[in-house]
Amino acid sequence: MEEITKVVFRKFKDGEKEVIAILFSVSDVNPGNYMSYMHVGQHGETTQDITSFTKLATKEEYSDLKKELETHFGYKLKVYRKIQRR
Repeated sequence: MEEITKVVFRKFKDGEKEVIAILFSVSDVNPGNYMSYMHVGQHGETTQDITSFTKLATKEEYSDLKKELETHFGYKLKVYRKIQRR
């Protein structure tokens, strides 16, 4: 059975159109942080305060990024609307 990765897609409030995927169930991060992914920069870590300078992305806005994660990296994603605090 494939592992399902929980994800929230957000976009930056500063007018940039860049979408960031916050991936849960990925353990290769420092305690209290989340794994993230963007088209530019690709995989990295983000802190829990990511919500203070981002807002929820629409399905249309994140569809390309979701496809990239599923196609190129083999993620099986379940999309959520909120970040659950640890």
